Amino acid sequence: MSANLIRKISNHSPSWLLRWLGNLWLPFFGAGIKVLKASQDFRFIQVCLKKRWYNSNYVGTQFGGSIYAMTDPFFMLMLIQNLGKEYIVWDKGAKVDFLKPGTTNLYAEFKIDQNLIDDVKDKVGKLGKYVFDLPVSVLDENQQVIAKIEKTIYVRKK
Repeated sequence: MSANLIRKISNHSPSWLLRWLGNLWLPFFGAGIKVLKASQDFRFIQVCLKKRWYNSNYVGTQFGGSIYAMTDPFFMLMLIQNLGKEYIVWDKGAKVDFLKPGTTNLYAEFKIDQNLIDDVKDKVGKLGKYVFDLPVSVLDENQQVIAKIEKTIYVRKK
């Protein structure tokens, strides 16, 4: 599944179709990552990293690269959908803090709200570009925090 295809249809497709295509995207499919929920307004997304033999590390816990991968594109995608075509949005960096080994299926929820969207537009308007961090926690099946990740996002007008 080509990322370009997903990007081309994303502005014209319901969230269920993007969720379905995202689940077929080979980097996610191969890592055991599944998009469970996506709100129609792209302000909420929930993903799961299934614990499988092929995404476990040498000591039998979830591979750190897969844990990070499950959080990689979502804030960028959500902001692209909510800011509109006149903005450029990039993932600029990330900080990952692994707190516990992942021994079960893992979950992450991504949320943005209108206040964040308005703040980004305001700061881009005043500064020309805006670089900021958005946090997300990765939880296990017992709601224990396995990792805390801060995604650094870059936004500017086209």
